[in-house]
Amino acid sequence: MIKVAVVGVNNIGKIHCRQYKEHPDTALVAVCDLMEERAAAAGREFGVPAYTDLGELLAGEAVDVVAVATAGVEKGSHHFGPVMKAIEAGKDVLVEKPISNDIGEARRMVAFAREKGVRLACNLNHRFSPAAYKAKELVTEGKLGSLLFVNMKLTIQNPTEETEWVHMKALHPHSIDVMRYLAGDVKRVQAFMTKAPGRATWSTVSVNMEFASGALGHLTGSYDMSMRHPIELCEAAGNEGRLVIDNVYESMTYYPHSSDELTVVRNSIFGGMKGFDDTFKQRIGRFISQVKAGALPEQIEASGADALAAQEVIEAAIKSHKLGGAPVEVETTI
Repeated sequence: MIKVAVVGVNNIGKIHCRQYKEHPDTALVAVCDLMEERAAAAGREFGVPAYTDLGELLAGEAVDVVAVATAGVEKGSHHFGPVMKAIEAGKDVLVEKPISNDIGEARRMVAFAREKGVRLACNLNHRFSPAAYKAKELVTEGKLGSLLFVNMKLTIQNPTEETEWVHMKALHPHSIDVMRYLAGDVKRVQAFMTKAPGRATWSTVSVNMEFASGALGHLTGSYDMSMRHPIELCEAAGNEGRLVIDNVYESMTYYPHSSDELTVVRNSIFGGMKGFDDTFKQRIGRFISQVKAGALPEQIEASGADALAAQEVIEAAIKSHKLGGAPVEVETTI
């Protein structure tokens, strides 16, 4: 049984807690939050000890994995401290996205995990659905031929204005990770951004990409769209076929160039994913299965290194926008 502690038990943290309580191979052994009342409430809800200090938790409880579900500025500024403390203690870590809103901190986390030989994973949950798995399988098997382009659209309605860059840093680790999942490393980007009426943050973005493979890509993202419509669409195409992942987990369709017969993976209402929260179940389940199997740190899917790579693309896109849309090389620090 893999023993898990969850740090940060607000809304997302509680989703993590429920998943570890329900998973057959894990035991939720403790929760931690800087807010004493919140920690105590979560402890009562899930029937485990509650702490306000991670160091005390690690000293007092037997723990194998620390799930860091804190938030902070741009949804990532509170991750660094608990992640580094857990790595120092030799624990495997699953951290919420973005790995950090500060690229220097993100680099340090990945480097420290590598130095200590622990598994560092990130909750880049959009790639963890049957639709995405099948898309990856088709790309790997060469069903698309030579990959030519990957286009991604991710749009939600989010009125937050906390910083200029919150839209890019908080939302698009997901977009870029799915694109990298299918096409590999991004070599350079060119970005343009705009603000919807009355907004202070760069709330809608357009990012052109060149992958290291030579394939091309495009990301359209926005915090200005209605949640009544599908939030995500990913299209990948090569010289032998094309595929479309519709709305994260709803379906995947493969269109071979040489045939009218399509391959469709549909999310059935009978036994399929019931909603977006099931992507957490898929992602956490995959991490736990890899830990249980003794996977090496470098074999972890949606790893800290993957999360860092996505943040490097975001930093390059921000730099490109500041330069008036000039192409910018993506840093390779992994």
